[in-house]
Amino acid sequence: MISVVEGETATISCRVKNNDDSVIQLLNPNRQTIYFRDVRPLKDSRFNLVNFSDNELRVALTNVTLSDEGRYVCQLYTDPPQEAYADITVLVPPGSPIIESREEAVSEGNETEISCTAMGSKPAASITWRKGNKELTGVSVVEETYDRMFTITSRLTLMVYKEDDGTPVTCVVHHPATKDLQAQTFLEVQYKPEVKIVVEFPEGLTREGENLELTCKAKGKPQPHQINWLKLDDDVPSHAVITGSDLFIENLNKSFNGTYRCVASNLVGEAHDDYILYVYDSRAGGGAPQKIDHAVIGGVVAVVVFAMLCLLIILGRYFARHKGTYFTHEAKGADDAADADTAIINAEGGHSNSDDKKEYYI
Repeated sequence: MISVVEGETATISCRVKNNDDSVIQLLNPNRQTIYFRDVRPLKDSRFNLVNFSDNELRVALTNVTLSDEGRYVCQLYTDPPQEAYADITVLVPPGSPIIESREEAVSEGNETEISCTAMGSKPAASITWRKGNKELTGVSVVEETYDRMFTITSRLTLMVYKEDDGTPVTCVVHHPATKDLQAQTFLEVQYKPEVKIVVEFPEGLTREGENLELTCKAKGKPQPHQINWLKLDDDVPSHAVITGSDLFIENLNKSFNGTYRCVASNLVGEAHDDYILYVYDSRAGGGAPQKIDHAVIGGVVAVVVFAMLCLLIILGRYFARHKGTYFTHEAKGADDAADADTAIINAEGGHSNSDDKKEYYI
């Protein structure tokens, strides 16, 4: 088997061992004699004698075409004749690949399709894909044309995101007749704006009487065509100056406190960023305001309430335990009495002691 690329040169060699002066000739696929010994009867100047001896006939065929494909015969005139065969296969490289995108630009989060076509090859080529440095696989269809050539078309479907904008997509055509051929396109992805509010002035705290300048930085594809300022739950101060993406407020006071929002939009969608304005007293320090941690405060209150409940429970149990240990003077001694009358007599302050309380006068 001899494989040769179209337009290049194929070499056919007929070798004989121990030739006994028999004639060697080379025949083409149509059984026409190309060379008889060292003579060329065929009127095709592309065949050239490279070497001739008793044991070898070597012929070069230049500028090979697809019509030169087939089985060539080395024939030795003996009785009976001896033959050997050489099959020539002509390789035809594909033309330059053609890459096409279904859309010029696609919005983020949507699918797009890219096709790559390689025409006029033999045998059929194969196609692989790369997105950046990542290998991808498409769906290929091969068609055979009337002239025994092949056309291959591969389609790649992929989801695109904002980060894919500008990423190269490459189709690579593989064929044995040539080194890899490539065609490339770049993804164009449209995405909604990215918005950020920048404080141009002041650098520190926003104090009463000072001025405030905010700039809305918005980037998207296409570039945002509209930027709006608004104040949540209220109107923007009447004397505020809005110039495109800039918001300027002079002579701040606490009535301006609130959340200011910048909204940017383009054909894909809209996005926003917020700035919370808090105006401090004109003598406020340079440090940032401390945020009240409501969780910590709630925890402290819970601990205090729990401690007070525990104290109340302890005091309640203490008083309950000692409540029956107090007796009146009249009840003293009652525990040792045999009956109620004796208990009354024995009780301190009872009638048995009434004599002790009498006063005598002389």
